[in-house]
Amino acid sequence: MMVRGIRGATTVEHNTREAILDATRELLTEIVTANDLDRDHVASIIFSTTPDLNVEFPAVAAREDGWTDVALSCVHEMNVPGALARCLRILMHVNTERSASELQHIYLRGARRLRADLVERAEAASQGGGGA
Repeated sequence: MMVRGIRGATTVEHNTREAILDATRELLTEIVTANDLDRDHVASIIFSTTPDLNVEFPAVAAREDGWTDVALSCVHEMNVPGALARCLRILMHVNTERSASELQHIYLRGARRLRADLVERAEAASQGGGGA
């Protein structure tokens, strides 16, 4: 098995505990579902947020949902002028037999614009158009 990274991002409507945890759960669930992941194969998850999301750690959502045996970390993204606001990202390290091109990176809500190429590829694959 190789260790590979799966990326994902979403936007959070408000800087509230509930909004951060809901967005985290949604993104984490989408990544796991799209990649048919077994939690035992997840080595670690890094959650990052833009500096305007600071009232709760995204990893709290994962812990509350049973991710208790996986190394989790939370960090802030660089504060780049003009960057997408209220953005939450996940970098998940998984042990897998799959090639990098077989993994599905997930971009939701306003974060879809960050990697439109990957969003289009995932949509084509889900409609039977290949590309994943």
